[in-house]
Amino acid sequence: MSGSTTGARLLGTALLIATLAGCGSGSRGPALETQTAEQIFKLGELELETSRKPDEALFYFQEVERLYPYTAFAKRALIMQAYTYHKMKDYPLARDAAQRFLDFYPGDEDAPYALYLMALSYYDQIDDVGRDQGITFQALRGMRDVIETYPDSEYARSAILKFDLAFDQLAAKEMEVGRYYLKRRHYAAAINRFRVVVQDFQTTTHTAEALHRLVESYIALGLDDEAQTAAAILGYNYQSSPFYEDSFRLLKGQGLAPEAKGESWLRQVYRQMVRGEWL
Repeated sequence: MSGSTTGARLLGTALLIATLAGCGSGSRGPALETQTAEQIFKLGELELETSRKPDEALFYFQEVERLYPYTAFAKRALIMQAYTYHKMKDYPLARDAAQRFLDFYPGDEDAPYALYLMALSYYDQIDDVGRDQGITFQALRGMRDVIETYPDSEYARSAILKFDLAFDQLAAKEMEVGRYYLKRRHYAAAINRFRVVVQDFQTTTHTAEALHRLVESYIALGLDDEAQTAAAILGYNYQSSPFYEDSFRLLKGQGLAPEAKGESWLRQVYRQMVRGEWL
């Protein structure tokens, strides 16, 4: 490698360092005003790649939008602001930036990503099962918007997966509360929670347990027909589940067997799930 080539590279590195230094606190504005929109945008990208402080990158993206508001780079800078806020875990501001992008550029190729980022900002806030699930509802709505608005986008596939996980989270919450009531022998309250899982969250991983807990609750109340019907549904759909084995033993101990009986809400579920009679 020639000395002139080496010198040129060192000079280029020195100029980049000088530019970054000139854009430091106190002197950012004047230095950036001499840069093009592309140069400032690339400074933001560089900060994202090399720095542990996303807020520095955010500054550059904001300056692109401020100094060059009607350029293509201003549009790109806005979606990068939303991404950077999300990376900083500042979810409300991430949503605000993404919404601004959608307001200004609804037909842009990055619009699906902006809408997905809004949904993701709720999804990434979903707490443990034991906490309030309001954020989970927001995440579900957001993911559904992505799926319905941009069904053929790459983000729709991810949204479907996350929708299913969030949906499962809501069912898990109902199960947790139901178990709480069941443990304290508040059987009617427990049944209400397990019923929600069976009726509204049939596609989740919690349905088998919900049916088993219904068997437990109804037997405790002496409602044999309901207990037998719940077990019949459980046996038809989840016969290999350990929950079915537990329910079968529980019924057998009472001289009962899984069988659809009576005309309770469970009998209707039995007709729908087992016999395909949608009422």
